[in-house]
Amino acid sequence: MTRPNGLARAAVRFRPASFAGTFVALMMSALIVTACGILLETGVRASVPPVRYADAPVVAAADPYAYVVTGSGEDRQEEAVPLPDTARVDAGLAARAAEAPGVAAAVPDFTFPVRAADAGTGSGSGGAGSGVRELLVAERAFTAHGWGSHVFTGSALTTGSAPRTGEVVLDAGTARTAKAAVGDTVALDTAAGPRDFRVAGVAEAGPAEGARSAGAAQALVWFSDAEAAALAGHPGRADAVAVLAKPGVGADALAVSVEQALAGSGAKVRTGDDRGAVEDPGLGYAKETLFGLGGSFGGIATIVAVFTAAGTVALSVSQRAREFALLRAVGATPRQIRRAVASEALLVAPLAGSVGCLPGVGLAHWWFGQLQDRGAIPEAVRVHVSWVPLLVAVAVGLLTALGAGWAAGRRPARIKPGQALSEASMERLRPGPIRTVLGIGALVGGAFLTGVSANATGDDAAGSALGVVMCFMLAVALLGPLVARLCAGLFGLPLRGAGPAGELAAANSRTNARRLASAITPIVLAMAFASTLVFMHTSESHIADEQVRAGITADHVVTDPAGLPVDAAARAPGVDAAVGLLNTQVLVPVGSGEFSSLQGAAAQGVTGTGAELAKVQDLDVREGSLDRLGEGRVAIDRTLANSADVGVGDRLPLHLPDGTETSPEVVAVYGRGLGLAAVTLDRASLAGHVSSGFDSVLLVRGGSATSLTALGEVTDASGFATERSLDAKLGAWSNNTMAGVLGGFAAIAAVNTLVMTVLDRRRELGTLRLVGSTRRQVLGMLRWESLLVSTVGVVLGSAIAAATLVPMMRGTTGASPYVPPLLYGSFVAAAGGLALLAVTLPARAALRRWS
Repeated sequence: MTRPNGLARAAVRFRPASFAGTFVALMMSALIVTACGILLETGVRASVPPVRYADAPVVAAADPYAYVVTGSGEDRQEEAVPLPDTARVDAGLAARAAEAPGVAAAVPDFTFPVRAADAGTGSGSGGAGSGVRELLVAERAFTAHGWGSHVFTGSALTTGSAPRTGEVVLDAGTARTAKAAVGDTVALDTAAGPRDFRVAGVAEAGPAEGARSAGAAQALVWFSDAEAAALAGHPGRADAVAVLAKPGVGADALAVSVEQALAGSGAKVRTGDDRGAVEDPGLGYAKETLFGLGGSFGGIATIVAVFTAAGTVALSVSQRAREFALLRAVGATPRQIRRAVASEALLVAPLAGSVGCLPGVGLAHWWFGQLQDRGAIPEAVRVHVSWVPLLVAVAVGLLTALGAGWAAGRRPARIKPGQALSEASMERLRPGPIRTVLGIGALVGGAFLTGVSANATGDDAAGSALGVVMCFMLAVALLGPLVARLCAGLFGLPLRGAGPAGELAAANSRTNARRLASAITPIVLAMAFASTLVFMHTSESHIADEQVRAGITADHVVTDPAGLPVDAAARAPGVDAAVGLLNTQVLVPVGSGEFSSLQGAAAQGVTGTGAELAKVQDLDVREGSLDRLGEGRVAIDRTLANSADVGVGDRLPLHLPDGTETSPEVVAVYGRGLGLAAVTLDRASLAGHVSSGFDSVLLVRGGSATSLTALGEVTDASGFATERSLDAKLGAWSNNTMAGVLGGFAAIAAVNTLVMTVLDRRRELGTLRLVGSTRRQVLGMLRWESLLVSTVGVVLGSAIAAATLVPMMRGTTGASPYVPPLLYGSFVAAAGGLALLAVTLPARAALRRWS
């Protein structure tokens, strides 16, 4: 008797087509697992090397995260959420740090934007435009610092002196462009309003300043430290405190000394690459993005990959049921059959996994690069590739092959030889009892979660969507033969009127339901996941666009990439109403108990009263009134109100952009938060808690567009909505990419399965030719079968997507999903076209010997 591993080698050698399909499935599984694993590991290890603080061995800064604590005792969990803006520390901590042993100097650092103002708009030493030199820089934007930072950045004066109150130092490039010299006066817009400043000196930016400003394409300006603290918009608060060491004092010893000196202040002492995270707060969001892709999406993708690969392995084993029956008939023991299946997995899976790792690394690099190009990840972060995700990918493929092979080969290995031959000659009519019970359980679970999602709102509705998809997909896989038989009977009725080929296709589909189910499942996967991800975004974008167009009632919308002056509303001539909006984000606690979390919410700070806002923006107020909007009082979107469980008159706990906690009173609940802003509050409540104190948008009623062009780019509500739609399309790239990865993988799996199925039917196709069927009739039968497979897959996948999207979108937006007909049609056409090609091409090759 041939040894089991010899059986495995012989099977691979003489039935390569069957194992080629298994190889492709396991290779694609390894590709997905590798790419997601690399992104997850990169998120864990992501860091930004310090640039600005490279020569400051120790930096004291505030914690850039807000925390949500759930549970208690051993069940206590803490979730860290990145703050929308820079968290700041008391500038007075610099004096405390300077007194610590080993400290040579401690400098409070300030970084904030200023704008080049039009000559004549400032006020101060230069008079109303008299002798004021206009600064011409790209996008009118400067990055401003306190002059004290020059001790650790390496910036040095080339002419003049350090700035005092009312004075500035310009970088050499800007001074040359503007032909400004020491003693000239320049006009700048700051968070404190427009002012004129005397040029005290010109400086050459140091290596740290030069590297950072080159990346941001911005000019530099320095103020005195005392004035920088006021002009930054948050008096008494510094971005960080940079600490320099005395000669001979190491970074670790200095960090311990400074930590002791600042104990109880809330500031965190950072060294090494942790300093880079202080100067680049985008690292927190980058980590969250990578965690989401590598962890959350990676988990889903891995489940789908394993799920599909297991189905392909099981199909490969089941296609050889006759061989196993013959082996049992000639004396092979059940143990030998099981060992042969395991040996086949050991022969194919490691090689397939190793081959799949290489394109997986390439996919991870491409995906990461695309995220960097779109600004989601800082340029300084690099992809981290180690052996861990590669080993995991190979191991997952091997375990999948072993598990699926064992499950598929269990019955032919244990039943009697005569019974094995009998079962191999015809398909079992129903799945096993365990599989049936699990499938019904998954179906009931999906229906239950659909009901939960339909009665939930906000994040609760969105959170149950994944469970709905996974439960229904599991039900389709477990109950596949029953579903396929039912669909074959239902959809096969029209085929009976399509001539002999159609009738034969309908009969084949009913008789071979298991084979049909193995081809349907990947198409259902592709359709369900791709539709859910893509149409979730199209729905949100469509609703947001409608809300923006209906909500902006202003005649003109003014924007500027550098931000608008804080007194832009006062500068708008001859208008009926002008309201500036400062756009940012806040964090709002939602949920309760173990399900508590911090949700990011778009916020707008309003310059003016609620009554003035109502003249230029219709928020669709459902409860309360905007008239009371002001200090300590906010208006919020109804979806957020439901998620946070608050209403008019309640207090809404929230974290302002820099992490400051507050609990304003809710005075109004409105309906257009998705397109406009989820939280509306007075500008003064936000201004001291953001890095840029400039307005983002100016809404104007009345006046003329020509008179407003001096303030920025002028458009109307329709044009502004279009611009926002373009931004939303850029944000949708991630969703579409995830849909492409999952849908593409499932589509390849579907093609792979169909090709395996057709190649396994070569004897059947030959028999049809021998009994008189023409080549055209056989191909026609296969085409009708592929049409049946794609139709069933599209219908079931669409039904699962609808069961997920309808309750989720009604809960989060109050509206039905928006499905663009052409986009959905392309999905349907792709499914039908791939199924047709996957069946027709190998069938033509198989029929050549019978021509």
